[in-house]
Order: sequence, then C-alpha cells, then structure tokens
Amino acid sequence: MPVRVSAPLIVAIDGPAAAGKGTLARRLAAALGLPYLDTGLLYRATARRVLDAGGNADDPQAAVAAAETLTPGDLERGDLRTPEVDRGAASVASIPGVRAALLSFQRQFGHTRGAVLDGRDIGTVIFPEARAKLFVTASVEARAQRRWKELAARGVAVSLQSVADDMAARDAADAARAAAPLRAADDAVVLDTTKLDADAVFARALETVKERILL
Repeated sequence: MPVRVSAPLIVAIDGPAAAGKGTLARRLAAALGLPYLDTGLLYRATARRVLDAGGNADDPQAAVAAAETLTPGDLERGDLRTPEVDRGAASVASIPGVRAALLSFQRQFGHTRGAVLDGRDIGTVIFPEARAKLFVTASVEARAQRRWKELAARGVAVSLQSVADDMAARDAADAARAAAPLRAADDAVVLDTTKLDADAVFARALETVKERILL
C-alpha cells in the first residue's frame, strides 16, 4: 500500500555510481506511490548528445547547448550507460552552466506531486529542504563489480580493472568539482550497501523514510 502523506514528499537519494541508489529509488517510488526521476540520466544524455555531434564533453559551450535542448526521448536511449558516456557525464556535470540548465527541470518534476529522485546533489542542491535524504554508497570494488556485470549483460566488452579505474576517476571528479560536489547532506542517513542485498537496503531505507515523514 502506498504511504499517504499530507504534503508532496521529496525523497532525495544521493551517492556514487553503482552504489545501488537507482534500484532503491525505483522500489521506494513504487512503495510510496511517487514519481521517480533518475537525474543522472540528464547528465548522461547531455554527454551523449555532445559525443554524437562529435564534440568534447569538456567544452562548456557544447555541453550547455546540449543540456538546454534535451528532450524526454533523450532519456529513453539505450546507449547511456557505456564507459564513454560515464566519462562524458562526469565532465559535463562539472560545468556550472549545465547544472543550471537542468536545475529547473528537476525541481519542477519534484514539486508537481512529490517524487523520489536519485543523483549526486539532490539533498544538497536540488532539494535541500527534502524531508527524507539518503546517501547510498559502497566500496569501489563492489561498485565496479556491479557495473562490470551490468555492462557484460548488455554485451559491452570491457575489463573489470578498466571499469574500476573509470569509477575511481569519476568519484574523484564528482567530489572535487566546484559546482555541487558529491557529498552526503548533513541530515542524510548513510546506507553502505557493500555487504547488503537489495532487499535489506530497501527495508532500511523505507523505515528511514517513514520515520522522517512522521517527524
């Protein structure tokens, strides 16, 4: 049964790549009867558009132009989770103009009737007022293994070490960027999924969200 609340509920889920936040966010959205938005796809789709045009994801002008012209169809593409796009997404996400272009889209989505959103700055920048904030993380080794299996299942041939190296580089870039660096909000509950399965993570997260609703 969906949890009924008196006002639109925002659940902000942040964390590094392949920590399990997307899987968790989808399950929470279904349990709470809320819309779901994977905000990371906005940056992936922006990078994909730049790369498709033969541009460089480090080019602010090209990246901002791509962000400003995104369409819902861009988020449905099946080629947004490749190592090339991983690197491109990290680059465009560090550009303040790109983040500004995508900010209103995310806020409007959540303000309409509440939402579960996952990304890297939901609880710190997009919805700092969110009542429920989670920071989902795991070791680099665990996350690299998950992403490598995901890529292999889609027929993408890449070594585990390469995935781990790319992930470590992405983590460093996300944490060091001047525009909305990746970090846990001061009032976020941290969930380390390294040794937890999806059901255990979901149970802990749902309990946390319900507790925040009742505050």
